Amino acid sequence: MERRAKMIAMPLPTDEKLISLAQDLIQQIDAIFGLHPGFRPVHAKGKLLAGTFTPFTGAASLTRAPHLNRESTPVTVRFSDNTGIPVIPDADPNASPRGCAIRFHLADRVHTDIVAHSTDGFPTRTGQEFLEFLRALASSDPKNLSGSPLEAFLGSHPPALAFVQAPKPAPSSFAREAFFAITAVRFTNKDGASRYGRYRIVPDAGVDYLTDAVVAAKSASFLFDELAERIAKGPIKLRVVAQLANDGDIVDDATKHWPEDRTLFDLGTIALTAPVADDAHEQQQIIFDPIPRVDGIEASDDPLFELRAAVYLISGRRRRAAGKSAVA
Repeated sequence: MERRAKMIAMPLPTDEKLISLAQDLIQQIDAIFGLHPGFRPVHAKGKLLAGTFTPFTGAASLTRAPHLNRESTPVTVRFSDNTGIPVIPDADPNASPRGCAIRFHLADRVHTDIVAHSTDGFPTRTGQEFLEFLRALASSDPKNLSGSPLEAFLGSHPPALAFVQAPKPAPSSFAREAFFAITAVRFTNKDGASRYGRYRIVPDAGVDYLTDAVVAAKSASFLFDELAERIAKGPIKLRVVAQLANDGDIVDDATKHWPEDRTLFDLGTIALTAPVADDAHEQQQIIFDPIPRVDGIEASDDPLFELRAAVYLISGRRRRAAGKSAVA
């Protein structure tokens, strides 16, 4: 059953410095991509789909969260391109990393979300560093980095350099791309046992990427067109997985990768069955929340959690206000 976005009152942090930093980040992103009323400052181009999440039998051993201990839960999933440009061509290299945001509708006006993108990791540990990264990017020519502020920043911030240099190929479909939640959460089961993990969203159809030559010949919205064609033929299935940390692994730094030998714990399967009706309106209304806010899953001490929540909420309220103005 499709769930429409509701005006759920998300809490705005009371830390004035955090709010100020969130506003500075939004302002800097606007300066880079331009102001597009009614759209997100980042990942502006997107599509909402509706479906159902079904947990695997063993999921309850990791967490007592309600959606992992019931038969099924309705979900809304948003696939998106990077940047704040609503009409960015899907073939544009800047459209990566792609985004995947998932809302689990637990009850009326009760939900928990996962926000992920297609590059494993993040360029900076803190929001202030990310603001410095954006300012360096805005004041540099990517085609001539020698002596630029961006070159200096990347040279002094190895995780940012690694993120920029990480391959970001275009997938053949949103349904054939893997996505990674950058911040760790703590899962707690009914017995009180806890374990940290990071979400991964794995396509049931397998990961598949296109060559640059093939991408260059594609239409401006080939991924979204393909998405509509694919879901018309049958459900799009995604696995929700948690990469579990071992004792001693760093869980409060999004720039730190855990070794690939860490346990991948299968949580359940999402089956997307239909586009969300009145997509443009619903995209204006829904504000995804990176903080779990549900019993059995809680945020780690990663400093990006509260900041990202503030950025999403402030920009989301602006987006909603623009939608109201458009129909006034």
